Amino acid sequence: MITSELPMLQDSGESGQDTVSLSMSMSELEDPGDGKTKKKRGRPARPPAPNKKPRKSPLEKGLMGAPRGRKANGMAPQNGEGDPVTLFEVVKQGKSAMQSVVDDWIESYKQDRDIALLDLINFFIQCSGCKGTVRIEMFRNMQNAEIIRKMTEEFDEDSGDYPLTISGPLWKKFRYNFCEFICVLIRQCQYSIIYDEYMMDTVISLLTGLSDSQVRAFRHTSTLAAMKLMTALVNVALNLSINQDNTQRQYEAERNKMAGKRATEKLELLLHKRKELQENQDEIENMMNSIFKGIFVHRYRDAIAEIRAICIEEIGVWMKMYSDAFLNDSYLKYVGWTLHDRQGEVRLKCLKALQNLYTNRELFPKLELFTNRFKDRIVSMTLDKEYDVAVEAIKLVTLILQGSEDALSNEDCENVYHLVYSAHRPVAVAAGDFLHRKLFSRHDPQAEEALAKRRGRSSPNGNLIRMLVLFFLESELHEHAAYLVDSLWESSQELLKDWECMTELLLEEPVQGEEVLSDRQEGSLIELTVCTIRQAAEAHPPVGRGTGKRVLTAKERKMQIDDKNKLTEHFIMALPMLLSKYQTDAEKVANLLQIPQYFDLDVYSAGRMEKHLDALLKQVKFVVEKHTDTEVLENCSKTYSILCSEEYTIMNRVDIAHSQLIDELTDRFNHSVEELLQAGEEADDDDIYNVLSTLKRLTAFHNAHDLTRWDLFGNCYRLLRTGIEQGSMPEQIAVQALQCSHYSMLWQLVKITEGSPSKDDLLALRRVVKSFLAVCQQCLSNVNTPVKEQAFMLLCDLLMIFSHQLTTGAREGLQPLVFNPDSTLQNELLNFILDHVFIDQDDENQSIEGDEEDEANKIEALHKRRNLLAAFSKLIIYDIVDMPAAADIFKHYMKYYNDYGDIIKETLSKTRQTDKILCAKTLILSLQQLFNELIQDQGPNLDRTSSHVSGIKELARRFALTFGLDQIKTREAVATLHKDGIEFAFKYQNPKGPEYPPPNLAFLEVLCEFSSKLLRQDKKTVHSYLEKFMTEQMMERREDIWLPLISYRNSLLTGGDEDRMSITSGSSSSKAGSIRSKKGRLPLHKKRIEEESVEGSWMMRNDTIQTPGALQTPQLTSTVLRENPRQAAELLPDQDSEPGSESDYIHNPQMQMSWLGQQKMEEVNRKERTAMNYMKARSGGVRQTVRGLMEDDAEPIFEDVMMSSRGQLEDMSEEFEDTMVIDLPPSRNRRERAELRPDFFDSAAMIEDESGFTMPMF
Repeated sequence: MITSELPMLQDSGESGQDTVSLSMSMSELEDPGDGKTKKKRGRPARPPAPNKKPRKSPLEKGLMGAPRGRKANGMAPQNGEGDPVTLFEVVKQGKSAMQSVVDDWIESYKQDRDIALLDLINFFIQCSGCKGTVRIEMFRNMQNAEIIRKMTEEFDEDSGDYPLTISGPLWKKFRYNFCEFICVLIRQCQYSIIYDEYMMDTVISLLTGLSDSQVRAFRHTSTLAAMKLMTALVNVALNLSINQDNTQRQYEAERNKMAGKRATEKLELLLHKRKELQENQDEIENMMNSIFKGIFVHRYRDAIAEIRAICIEEIGVWMKMYSDAFLNDSYLKYVGWTLHDRQGEVRLKCLKALQNLYTNRELFPKLELFTNRFKDRIVSMTLDKEYDVAVEAIKLVTLILQGSEDALSNEDCENVYHLVYSAHRPVAVAAGDFLHRKLFSRHDPQAEEALAKRRGRSSPNGNLIRMLVLFFLESELHEHAAYLVDSLWESSQELLKDWECMTELLLEEPVQGEEVLSDRQEGSLIELTVCTIRQAAEAHPPVGRGTGKRVLTAKERKMQIDDKNKLTEHFIMALPMLLSKYQTDAEKVANLLQIPQYFDLDVYSAGRMEKHLDALLKQVKFVVEKHTDTEVLENCSKTYSILCSEEYTIMNRVDIAHSQLIDELTDRFNHSVEELLQAGEEADDDDIYNVLSTLKRLTAFHNAHDLTRWDLFGNCYRLLRTGIEQGSMPEQIAVQALQCSHYSMLWQLVKITEGSPSKDDLLALRRVVKSFLAVCQQCLSNVNTPVKEQAFMLLCDLLMIFSHQLTTGAREGLQPLVFNPDSTLQNELLNFILDHVFIDQDDENQSIEGDEEDEANKIEALHKRRNLLAAFSKLIIYDIVDMPAAADIFKHYMKYYNDYGDIIKETLSKTRQTDKILCAKTLILSLQQLFNELIQDQGPNLDRTSSHVSGIKELARRFALTFGLDQIKTREAVATLHKDGIEFAFKYQNPKGPEYPPPNLAFLEVLCEFSSKLLRQDKKTVHSYLEKFMTEQMMERREDIWLPLISYRNSLLTGGDEDRMSITSGSSSSKAGSIRSKKGRLPLHKKRIEEESVEGSWMMRNDTIQTPGALQTPQLTSTVLRENPRQAAELLPDQDSEPGSESDYIHNPQMQMSWLGQQKMEEVNRKERTAMNYMKARSGGVRQTVRGLMEDDAEPIFEDVMMSSRGQLEDMSEEFEDTMVIDLPPSRNRRERAELRPDFFDSAAMIEDESGFTMPMF
């Protein structure tokens, strides 16, 4: 048995001194226990050239000395003489044909094989990215391990890249040239040089040593070279095998001739040739065994995925190229084991290698055992987390199915079937191809066509379509018909476009002896038919599949037009008949009415098919009168809208039919409304039904059509007013009346915006909108939840439409139509959100009268609540509702994060873009609300370790994270937030006396979460503001009850003391600025801009900037106003209006935006009083001070980030270096390692892979 080690050979010189060469003897790969003598190398197939030099011993090489420098065909010696182009550069540039490069190298090898081999050795070294060069002395006097160790020291430590990993077209081409060079080299040397016991021995020995290096570049490059070398040798072995077979046949044919005709010389020549080929074959097999056992067996389990992928890719090539030698279980097991690899790219190579094998059906017998052993793993890989791997796994399973249907069980097939509904289109298409080959392939086309003719059908696909319907029903994913059609579209287009057969199945009468389609099957077939029509007409995947509509090629565009014409010509005649048959089935009709939107309507007039149009309009009108289902009515409305397009000549005919229908519905609606209103409380169910059914139809049509000339708003408004006044209007009528009135107003607005309206028109619409908004506001207090939700959504939509944005875009004339909600309406909208959105699931279940909701209903209810919250959030974002109202939403961010976290976060982001200051005040207001709620529940003595307090702190931490890393941009907002928090904490004094902490003092612990967002100089400013509220007694207290104050002060003092001098002294600031490195300095013009902007924003803000009005909280919603009544009564008298208090802040607009600047000014004034010379320094130093502070504060932030990132990279690098140690420490040689490794060819072995999975052998 061949062992897995590849030892270095040593040749003895004449002087008795042992000198190591890079050559190796293949015979030493034989089992040490074999007692046979060493076998001599086979002779080359062709006689050597007469000028070929005999092999020199190492001693002879040493006596001759180094050869002189030369230039041979662009290749250079590597001993430092001259500076010509190297073999590596020639291959990298790829300017010369690889055949010519190899021929030049062979010629130099014939002249001096040591120098040529030295070029080849340096070629492999340089291809690894090593800057070192192997010199002739090293080649003669050093072992492989010593040379590799020396070259390892020559690597560039600054970069981990090497040619095989560098991106770019140049290096991609280099990889191709590198592989081609090796293949061409073996092909050109296959007749003589590879049998000279020198060149191949040296190369294989070098690559084996490099492949065992701890340096990834050496391992990667040498493994790729060795695998390509092996592939080339396999090709040589295959050619030798073919030549042997041909020679054997010639020999047998000649020997079988009669004795008189037999040529003895030819027999001897053939016998000699056969022997020579056999010897060469043995030589090649020894080389392949050396590479396989010395490199592949170790590197297919390498720590680097790219190296493992190379090994698996190449073994697949060997098995396909030379299946007689390699396609057996001894080699297949390596591919099977690697199917469990952790890296997707390696698993992908395994599957592609196997696909190449399973494509050839002649190889199936040899793959039978492998299929049985690894089939389950391959089927499970169809669910691989890497989509590319899953696609290839499905393709492989399909090939297995094609080769042998018995190889896969029903369970295996079902695991692939359901993947046709995958959202990832390549996976679904691959599964669709599998499904087509398994279920929808016609096994006996002639018999099926004969059966179709006997039954009078034009298509033989009837049974296949039935099978498709059954598959769709059994999959129990009925809402995904579009996905199923899309999955089968590429493999089963002929079947899916057979609309004639589908229509025949739906319209034909049942034939005796044939099973009739059930009602459920008919519904599914109609749904599938509509999906195939959509796919053909739109020529792109359904929503959720793919990244969007792609540009069609000319061929695809032509196919799309042809398909659209084909389906139009067919369904223009078939659709009226289908509607007539299924006119009473709402679900089927709703699907059938989608078909006209995919028609090419020019066909009606071009083909003179107006009679079919009249038939369609007649059926649609009948459907409208027959059904009240919303989906059916909307599809009818959409059908009329499409057919009424002005670009088609059929528009007039359709418009007349549409107007007649609306006239009838309007008359019926007006009459039924009068009867209902006259009946009052005595109205019966018929009166209610007549109004509701007609109103539903009109509402559905009003959505897509302008029905303002029928004046539907009047009667709808009457119904709503009556319902509000009497409180007895059925909820469905109220909901439909609200929706219809909404559409009416929008159509009126469209008319006004598209034309030039008069003032009377604007005032008339304003009165209508105002009255409707009042009705909707009153409906918010309705007892019926659907009415309230409908009124709320319409209020939000109308307030958005008729907001201040209506006048943008040169539409100032629409100013009379702008509505701004008053505080009462804003409060009612906010209360609605709090009552109907931020509710627990238990509360929701109770509101639905205790009925258990299934999962679908829960999802639908959540979706509705999300829509309600999103509608209100838009009002806040677009400044229609005051921003402080968002405090009641922000405070629920953590509790309802899973349900509404994305909406709340987006609202916070958009409001911050609108006004950073106001957004910060809103955030602190939300935290104050939560804190007050906690005080009301637990009293003034809070347990600061409770989960409720921790929840508020966690929310504050989340809010702090939203400010980002750029502290300059959020500087004033964060400072304002701290100011409001401090004022809230000291808002009330403790009634027990000043020695006791204020009731809200614990809020400072929440405020600590925002301290890290303050600049260092701003921390001192905030700390100074905090000291205004503190007494000397407070500063000295250290009890636990004062810990919030202590913690907050410490958070402000951290990082602020070192800037104390720079804040108060311009000269010290200049010093601080002078210490900075030159790299951090800005250009002069940028400094000036920054100085002016900083001074204007912080020091002079109160003179130049005005802010919006005072921050007012919504009435009846903010818990800041819902404080403990006892606490408020006890503490109210102690409130004095002091400078900087809450009341001053609210009623002084200038103070809102300039508080931080005022604190700076107060500090400056104080310094002026204490230091008379301050003004002298101020004139030249104030701007320098502020600029220096901003620069000093900006850089450390980014330096810290970069340092932490660098540290992480170093940690990753250390972890990565640990993985570079391959199998065993480098001190062990091959033989020692072989003794520790199990035999990979032992069928009884169980190998534990490095990745941790167990791989049983065959």
